[in-house]
Amino acid sequence: MTDTNATPPTEPADLDRVSERGRRERIRRRATVAGIFGLTAALLAASGYLVLTVAGQPVRAAPLVLDQPATVLWGQTVNRPIEVAADNVTIRRVKIRTGGSAAIVIRVGVTGTLIEETEIRCTSARTDGVTPGGYSALRVRVNGCRQAFRQTDDNPATIVDSHQDGRPYRGGAPSSPGPIPNPDPDSAMADEPPYAPAGAPPTPITYWPSAATTGVPAGTALRNSGSLSLRKAGQVVSGLNIVGCVTVAAANVQILRSKITCNSTTYSIRTLSGTSNLLIQDVEINGMGRNSASICCSDYTLRRANIYNMIDGPRLSSNTRVYDSYIHSLNRVAGSHNDILQSTGGNNILVQHNTLLSYKPETGDPFNSCLTIGSETAPSLTNLTYQDNYCNGGNYSIGISPRLVGSNILFRNNKYGRDYRYGVASGWNRAGVTWERATNVYFDNGQPVV
Repeated sequence: MTDTNATPPTEPADLDRVSERGRRERIRRRATVAGIFGLTAALLAASGYLVLTVAGQPVRAAPLVLDQPATVLWGQTVNRPIEVAADNVTIRRVKIRTGGSAAIVIRVGVTGTLIEETEIRCTSARTDGVTPGGYSALRVRVNGCRQAFRQTDDNPATIVDSHQDGRPYRGGAPSSPGPIPNPDPDSAMADEPPYAPAGAPPTPITYWPSAATTGVPAGTALRNSGSLSLRKAGQVVSGLNIVGCVTVAAANVQILRSKITCNSTTYSIRTLSGTSNLLIQDVEINGMGRNSASICCSDYTLRRANIYNMIDGPRLSSNTRVYDSYIHSLNRVAGSHNDILQSTGGNNILVQHNTLLSYKPETGDPFNSCLTIGSETAPSLTNLTYQDNYCNGGNYSIGISPRLVGSNILFRNNKYGRDYRYGVASGWNRAGVTWERATNVYFDNGQPVV
């Protein structure tokens, strides 16, 4: 039975106000969350870092920041940008896939960054590969990026054996430095032959060493090492990845099948008193743009070496031999006077069958020379033979000082390119020098260079 006289249930008088207040509070909370998310996304978007997707839309996120000195990032796949914020960081055998402003950013003031055997794939045509400068890139492959390697005149990069979109990287570098005064205006260059159209070269360029035939043999497993001081006679080190520099002070030491990455402002390899008959063979030396010379100074044999990214290459003093090596990619710094090889005194020196490139195609910089000789640091320079080499670049490709006190100095059977500033040879007819005119010839047409 239904009680028709019963009073129907009633709601509190303020219920409508409570419900409306709760609804507004829920809306306010949702708006706050959405606002925070939107602000975060906007801030990250401004930073240019794209790594994840929410509801089908790309959202930008922070980069991987390497902020510990001497960090080594090895063998990883990274799907976001990398920011280098500490000195002497190494990025090796890393695959990077990202959008944003750049795949790798080097912070201002950071030095010693090495990017090696790494693949960069940009997911946006507005993304650069590496920026802004002050790094070394070795065998780096960049694909789909707006600009592969950025650098500036004040903060240059060193880029070696690298590729952009499957092609060898050639461009994007700062302009070459201004003219350098002629270091030897009285040299006898009047009879230099005129430039002739290139014909079939007398010798194929593949006859001389390259990256494929020098350095650590392919497949060699390397163990990590720091700097070494080798002071035990007959000591042999082999198969090392030396992140640091090497000093030698003993007889018959051998450094074999190893890589040296040294950022010292002196030398990657230094021979001290007590060194004799040092053998450096099948090595790769990266001077990190800082070495004043890659090897100094006497009593060594260098064979099948790939040497690059330094101010000067090996110094040649007494009892030095350089065979079958590839020395290239010098680094210009303020006031530098870059030479691939230099001897300022000594005895018993042989330079044979090497590729010596004193020219940087990215900048059009010929540097100073493939070989400079004199006797400024010793009473004389004697018994030096320079033969069977390919040389390109230099103010003069071969610079022979007017202050030379020398004897038994022989140049024969060498080929020269044309990327010099003033000429091939300065002082080729000085006392003590034998210059075989018939066998020191241009690479492209086989004609004598003087």
